[in-house]
Amino acid sequence: MLLLPALNAMIDITTSRSVATQIHPPLVIFAMLCVLALASSLLAGYSMAGGRSSSFWIHMLAFAVIMAVTVYVILDLEYPRLGLIRVDAVDQVLVDLRESMK
Repeated sequence: MLLLPALNAMIDITTSRSVATQIHPPLVIFAMLCVLALASSLLAGYSMAGGRSSSFWIHMLAFAVIMAVTVYVILDLEYPRLGLIRVDAVDQVLVDLRESMK
């Protein structure tokens, strides 16, 4: 009786994990993320256009890099098997566990 609840909990966790990796937000969420990045870039560029200082290029470059990295990390976290953030090691642990149970 001690093994059955633990085994049931493990099966529930693996099922919910596999479902979570297969379900993604709708395409409109990604479109709104791109629109938000473009709108904030437009507003930042519009506010910087009034001044004629040569030090604005550092701010423009920093803003572009921060926005690009933010969008990339959000997309990379959403699809963990495609980008730089990988979950292959976690998958290998589950495969090894399944092999040891046979």
